[in-house]
Amino acid sequence: MDIRERLAANIVKLRKEKGWSQEELADRAGLHRTYVSGVERCVRNPTITVVEKFANALEVELDQLLG
Repeated sequence: MDIRERLAANIVKLRKEKGWSQEELADRAGLHRTYVSGVERCVRNPTITVVEKFANALEVELDQLLG
């Protein structure tokens, strides 16, 4: 599994644990819903700044998203 697949799987897992839709996560992270969808489907390659936005929105450390 490459880093984008790990990131996507971790975002989906954490988002679903919170009971959030992609739209809810996007709102909390300051991103567009279609961008969140693209990251979750591994068609987007987010910058580290965007990964930090996901981590902040999901209230986890960066290593939880990348590990």
